[in-house]
Amino acid sequence: MLDLIIRNGRIVDGTGLPAYRGDVGVAGGRLVSVGRSLEHATAGRIIDAAGKVVSPGFIDPHTHYDAQMCFDPYLFPAIEHGVTSVVTGNCSLSLAPVRATQREDFSAMFRLIEEMPKAAFDTGVDWRWGESFGGMVEAVGKDIAANVAPLVGHSVLRLFVLGDNARRAATADEVARMCDVLRECLDAGAVGLSTSFIDIDPSMHPVPSRWAPHAELQALCAVLGEKGRMLQVVHEFFDAGLTVSRIEMMADLSRRYSIPTTLSPLFHNNTMPHAVTQVLEAVERAWASGARVWPQVQTRPIDISWTLAERSLMFLVIPGWWPVLSLNTHAEKMEAFTDPLTRGSLVAGLNLLADMPSSNLTLNPSSYVVRQVGSDRNRDLVGRTLGDIAVERGTTPSELLIDLSVEEDLQTWFMRADIGHDNAEAVGAMLAHPFVHVGASDGGAHVGSFATFGDTGHLFSQYVRKTHSLRLEDAVKKITLDTATIWGLDDRGVLKEGKAADICVFDADTIDRGPEVASDDFPGDAIRWIRRQVGVHSVIVNGVETWSAAEGYVAGARGGRMITR
Repeated sequence: MLDLIIRNGRIVDGTGLPAYRGDVGVAGGRLVSVGRSLEHATAGRIIDAAGKVVSPGFIDPHTHYDAQMCFDPYLFPAIEHGVTSVVTGNCSLSLAPVRATQREDFSAMFRLIEEMPKAAFDTGVDWRWGESFGGMVEAVGKDIAANVAPLVGHSVLRLFVLGDNARRAATADEVARMCDVLRECLDAGAVGLSTSFIDIDPSMHPVPSRWAPHAELQALCAVLGEKGRMLQVVHEFFDAGLTVSRIEMMADLSRRYSIPTTLSPLFHNNTMPHAVTQVLEAVERAWASGARVWPQVQTRPIDISWTLAERSLMFLVIPGWWPVLSLNTHAEKMEAFTDPLTRGSLVAGLNLLADMPSSNLTLNPSSYVVRQVGSDRNRDLVGRTLGDIAVERGTTPSELLIDLSVEEDLQTWFMRADIGHDNAEAVGAMLAHPFVHVGASDGGAHVGSFATFGDTGHLFSQYVRKTHSLRLEDAVKKITLDTATIWGLDDRGVLKEGKAADICVFDADTIDRGPEVASDDFPGDAIRWIRRQVGVHSVIVNGVETWSAAEGYVAGARGGRMITR
């Protein structure tokens, strides 16, 4: 008797080969039969997949579920999107190794970069594993519903070894110690090292990884080469020239130390139509030279949401705004927004954006949309732009942003929709490129800014059904076997007998990113925006049905594990 049978499905096995009809049998968390009829077999659970696709579970290579997985074993909403495995520890940040004396400094940096409220992080992360990477892998891996492949962060390594002196070049002895610690993390299961060239800490200084000379990164990559593990890089994605330079740097590291490398994110922007071409040509040159460089591409544009009650990276570069949003109390912020001098300075900062060329709609306040209000008096404004409302009220969008916030006791939510990826045909061609890696959902991060996830459904709805940029089988391969192969997750990404039973059952005609909803289920009642899904029927993790359209998240389902190398 089997544990699970999925009958009558359209099997898309992850290899890119044409779909075919058949059954799938699972026992002991493994695939024991793929394709053969199981009409006369019995099982503890039978799923009728008639009219549905049966594929490997999807793999997301760029998330920040590091903190969330400590208090939410389901990594909501990843699993309901068909995602059975995630990579954490990106952007030079991981929850270990972190010394007990450094926890507050680290958490402040993590909360800033990943936009997580302090109450959520402090309440949810209990540091029960102590200081070591291996302890974190063991402690968290005991109670998770999805698979987690953890990276170790370069900034964390520097903090661990250099302490308060991380804003400088390391000595030779310190580099040697970082290499030893990295080796310990890899032996404990880390799938690679992540580093960042753009992020900042709460004091507005570059994060520790950005203070490292290239020789330090080379030494760490030499350790990665001992194990064949991944180097993940957050590059200067806003500048095509700098991105090409980073690709050339990564290609050299890849060849020199025989390691795979990946960089994220890569966006298409109509204001710089040739940037993606330049980047992909650099990637092709890297591969032609024997390197392995995988650019990561999100499938969907970003919708950024914010309220003036919290800091948002939207305002990081606007003169005068960051100090006000960083004030400690609600009362202090309300006082600042109503003080004539402070208000005038803030409006002037926003007006600088309004005066930019009209093509730069990402920053222009007139394009901001009222997303949610806290009272009935402004309910009719939801869904409208500040530009339109300002004309009616005889004011400016910049002043209106503050007015509406103060009227609603800073509970007004605003949104800037569809940032990046502004040409579907161009993005489709980019996603079809053989060296492009689908990723960078940022799940678990930016909880109050934009609804992460939705990449998987959008891949099918936009680029399989609408633009026909990819066949169904190619799209599945991109987010299953390709990702597993790139990251060395040899047990996953394909429906093959003997492999781990990570499975997604979905409707190819309807799967899509669903609506965004505001949720207050985070610790500390922090508001976060969650993107639901459409068209996913059932998700199985290591043989355990963990989510279904009929039941939602299955109580007690804990089939996940730490995927260690």
